[in-house]
Amino acid sequence: MKKNLNQKLINLVEYYNLINSNILLSDHPIKRTSQNKSFAFVGTKHVKLDKLKQKIKSIKNCELKKNATNLVFGDGNINSKIMIIGEGPGANEDMEGKPFVGRAGKLLDKMLASINLDRKKVYISNVVNYRPPDNRKPTDEEIERYLPYLKMHIEIIGPKILVLLGSTALNSLVGNEVVISKARGKWIQKSIGNTKLWVIASFHPAFLMRQPEQKKLAWIDLKMIREKSKILKI
Repeated sequence: MKKNLNQKLINLVEYYNLINSNILLSDHPIKRTSQNKSFAFVGTKHVKLDKLKQKIKSIKNCELKKNATNLVFGDGNINSKIMIIGEGPGANEDMEGKPFVGRAGKLLDKMLASINLDRKKVYISNVVNYRPPDNRKPTDEEIERYLPYLKMHIEIIGPKILVLLGSTALNSLVGNEVVISKARGKWIQKSIGNTKLWVIASFHPAFLMRQPEQKKLAWIDLKMIREKSKILKI
């Protein structure tokens, strides 16, 4: 009887070793959030971006994806050293598959033109790549799910300046400690993966359409971007 019990214990130990018991018996829960996702794409920048796009298209069980018409990935010059991040696609963006092509996009184009920039000189994307229903703000869960893809997107583009438009972009990449009205117009240095960059937040063009009196502050931010571009020789 004792011999049989000892053999059962031996078999049990061997079984747990085989299936990696340090995971099963750990006091810490297994993290399954999107923050644990990592990607290691190889190839040219075009190839890496295409692989990232296909990775996003393969996302399963996503309500944003189910209710959207098109993936909205990015637009502009992939070799630009200035990258702009918005919140999420709207109705026009969803139809065309490009970010910032609606009314807010037209205002963004005017804002860029005021400092001698355009879509051939910058690269634009969003925190989430599918349109939230009724143009609502993405939920925390949706932001968390798409954040690894956004960070990889930034790494592939490799900008020197990252412009965050609105509170969703600010909170996703910098944190919830400050609100956009307090954070805007201030440079911070940040590393995303292996990419070290200068980050500045400003108001989203959609907000400026609702609050046009804030455009004077956005103009200050734009001039700061222009000056930083000169300093970095972009």
